[in-house]
Amino acid sequence: MRSALYVPGNRPELFDKALGGMADVVLLDLEDSVPPREKDSARAAVADWLRTVSPSGQRIWVRVNPGPLGEQDLAAVALSAVAAVCLAKTESADQIDTADALLRAHEPYPGAIRVCPLLESAAAVLDARTIAAAPRVARLQLGEADLCAEVGITPGADELELLALRTQVVLASAAAGIEPPLAPVRTDFRDLTALRRSTEALARIGFRGRACIHPAQLPVVNAVFTPDAADVDRARALVARFDAADGGVVLDDAGRMVDLAVIRRARRLLGSHH
Repeated sequence: MRSALYVPGNRPELFDKALGGMADVVLLDLEDSVPPREKDSARAAVADWLRTVSPSGQRIWVRVNPGPLGEQDLAAVALSAVAAVCLAKTESADQIDTADALLRAHEPYPGAIRVCPLLESAAAVLDARTIAAAPRVARLQLGEADLCAEVGITPGADELELLALRTQVVLASAAAGIEPPLAPVRTDFRDLTALRRSTEALARIGFRGRACIHPAQLPVVNAVFTPDAADVDRARALVARFDAADGGVVLDDAGRMVDLAVIRRARRLLGSHH
């Protein structure tokens, strides 16, 4: 999954359009983009729409509110069209346990819906490894607006101030054996050059997808996270050579010895391409 497009839950006229677009995941939002007075009507609109669509290849996710409001959200959207729920403002594995119990009570079959905790605070990032290992967690998502406000970080143009936080979430995901994390949104959707530069930096440190707030961001994000055809061909040839060697010494095209770490990286690239 390269891209996830947030769609406000109070804008049902956008749901079909988003699903027909180029986002790998349509992320219906019941949290930040919905005013408090519209929470109930947005939940009903999302649930009504979800009942009209068939499961779309794991493409529909829903971000739910924290706390009691989120419990109502989970009960309403635990439907067959939903592949995952994003738990806003997750700070501990206990919150995921609560969500797990609610999903078990309402989902169409056991384990049907995965969980994507959204880490938006210092406590969440520091507890990322425990959260990543909680039930149902498929991948983490980093939310930086609230995090920066809490910690007092003012990112510069190169965003180096966020490197330690971002790396910690990548490491926690790898340690838990789950998918690489979903990178945070970039709120300036007009500067696509800066978006590409930022997304390429995130890809270099281990992120393998990014949340978007506007369809204009999707082509850039998808392009960054789509493996280059030549790299795919090299990885495929290397894996085939390794498998054929059956434990013997394998050299790459430059004559360097290939170890298991190189093969794991090649297999991962082929998996993302598939």
